[in-house]
Amino acid sequence: MATDLRIDYYPTHEQEGIKFRRGHVLPFGATMVPNGINFSIYSSEAIDCTLVLFERGEDAPFAEIRFPEEFRTGNVYSMIVFDLDYERLEYGYRMDGPFNPEQGSRFDKSIILSDPYAKAIGGRDSWLAEPNWDNIYPYRSRLVFEDFDWENDHPLETPIEDLVIYEMHVRGFTKHPSSEVKNPGTFAAIRSKIAYLKELGINCVELMPIYEFDEWENSKENPVTGGLIVNFWGYSTVNFFSPKAGYAATGKFGMQVDELKTLVKELHKNGIEVMLDVVFNHTAEGDHRGHTISFRGIDNKTYYMLTPEGYYFNFSGTGNTLNCNNPVVRNMVLDCLRYWASDYHIDGFRFDLAAILGRDQNGAPLSNPPLLESLAYDPILAKCKLVAEAWDAGGLYQVGSFPAYGRWAEWNGKYRDSIRKFLKGDEGLIHEIAQCIQGWPDLYQYRGPTASINFISCHDGFTLYDIFAYNEKHNDANGENNNDGGNDNHSWNCGVEGETDDAFINQLRHKQIKNALSILMVSQGVPMILSGDEAGVTKYGNNNTYCHDNELNWMDWSLLEKNSDIYYFTQRILRFRRGHPVLRSKTHLQHRDYVGSGYPDISFHGTQAWQPDFASSSRCLAFMLDGAHAKSGTIIDDSIYVAMNSHYDALFYELPALPNGQRWHLAVNTDMPSGQDIYDISKEPLLEDQSRFLVGGRATVILVGK
Repeated sequence: MATDLRIDYYPTHEQEGIKFRRGHVLPFGATMVPNGINFSIYSSEAIDCTLVLFERGEDAPFAEIRFPEEFRTGNVYSMIVFDLDYERLEYGYRMDGPFNPEQGSRFDKSIILSDPYAKAIGGRDSWLAEPNWDNIYPYRSRLVFEDFDWENDHPLETPIEDLVIYEMHVRGFTKHPSSEVKNPGTFAAIRSKIAYLKELGINCVELMPIYEFDEWENSKENPVTGGLIVNFWGYSTVNFFSPKAGYAATGKFGMQVDELKTLVKELHKNGIEVMLDVVFNHTAEGDHRGHTISFRGIDNKTYYMLTPEGYYFNFSGTGNTLNCNNPVVRNMVLDCLRYWASDYHIDGFRFDLAAILGRDQNGAPLSNPPLLESLAYDPILAKCKLVAEAWDAGGLYQVGSFPAYGRWAEWNGKYRDSIRKFLKGDEGLIHEIAQCIQGWPDLYQYRGPTASINFISCHDGFTLYDIFAYNEKHNDANGENNNDGGNDNHSWNCGVEGETDDAFINQLRHKQIKNALSILMVSQGVPMILSGDEAGVTKYGNNNTYCHDNELNWMDWSLLEKNSDIYYFTQRILRFRRGHPVLRSKTHLQHRDYVGSGYPDISFHGTQAWQPDFASSSRCLAFMLDGAHAKSGTIIDDSIYVAMNSHYDALFYELPALPNGQRWHLAVNTDMPSGQDIYDISKEPLLEDQSRFLVGGRATVILVGK
């Protein structure tokens, strides 16, 4: 039978000229079918559901169609509506049911609700465009047309041990006037900077939240500048399936989907993976005082963790906690990530406050969390990187113990803290630094070094420059009396708090930045750097800039010239890592010679060769990687020797002898001025003295044996 004659695509009902019939229960959301659109939505407690239809941008709906009782299957309402203009359509739902907050039910049929499965959201089409605060339906569900030409693109599937991740905020990356791009602050603008990203040497961008959120949320006047404080970072999701229209130059035309897909395709063409920072721990609806946008009005008890009194558990620190291990919510998360992996070709996901995803309905940690297991074994996500921020605001800290199922990596907060403390000169850290260098085998004994995402700075906290420019946080501009943001920054201002004209202190700060980058890039595991650290960006000591749409979060591209020595060094230390496979093992080093080279795969040293000093007073450590053991002995590489000195005095380090006539060459010496602090691969000068090397105070030296 021809498609246009199929009986299930003919209307059976009509209301005010609009024709419809019973729909398909799956998939959830709004789906285009022959001659119409299939709408399907779940609610476990609703007693009635009405589909509300708008012309795009119109204040009032043009139709409201109540789902006939026979259109409900189980707890799913479904309907096909015929002859709708999907390009001009916005839709929502009214849900009727009990309003009994003490029992967890918060139905209110006067509120029009967004579809949790909507593929685009209207109403916030341009960044910080003044909304109509009287709009009866501010976050409007829309359809998208799947006609994008991917031109044979596919996820890159770069081995995780070979990644260098670059954490980036879409708007902050190009919004500063110095970026000199068309449509600054958008997906399109990032395309203009792809050549820069390639030149820098990263091969994975991790985008801070790009799901639809409302930058006006909790907006207020800045008490310091008088400007507007907004939700800049975006960790407050309105809809998990929809890219943020305000991040698209074409968002006002409803083309944000295609603009984002074009960015992904262009990044892939240039060998750069795309990882998304996803926020499945809470939503933008807040606690019982917050706005009802979608989930609360559709099925509050299903979507949120509730106390016995009907209030919201707040393990996220933002008012509510998504009930991720409820099977319905778990399926939504799976459907969402499958959608991004398949329809957007996303290469991986970083899960904000991921410890929450392992809590049960009452907040207790689960030994075998269904969601985490489902994600690990999902066939569609099989090649995606899965990265956990393995803690939450409720105090659950799981770095090293996150339920991994052989798939999950973790932001290693212990790596960050240990390296920061070592660089500022704290004692008693040599054992931890040895763990950092190896991908922390004590934490990840059964998971390999790639379980450790190594970082020293990220969006949350001081920039790399500020770690060495501020002893204390300076968050007054946030309007919270400097009470927000972490207090344990493990930072050292090198003698002066904040900016200074003292040439010696500025030189020391730059050297410390180079020390940090050097250690990060010679550590086993997966390195991540914060966008702008390569230019020495500062947030002037603010370690929680979540609310600033200004220079505190915008990358100042002019700093690439001012701090050209930092950029030059960053570019070459990334190139050094990329050129030496011995730095990128996917299995833990064994401290033994298993290929017959005469040297163990890794050996530790101190100021005396083969004699590391692990005393609590020590501030010195060196190690050697034997190139014959690169990639578990499958590749021959140069041997690499790294000497780290966080003591304030210069010290001689005795060098281990090399076999077969090989000799040590100087690759990095952070104690030297720019131009002599790092050398390109194959251009490293030969050391005159092969027996020892003077490592400056607070300096790092890297030698290559060949």
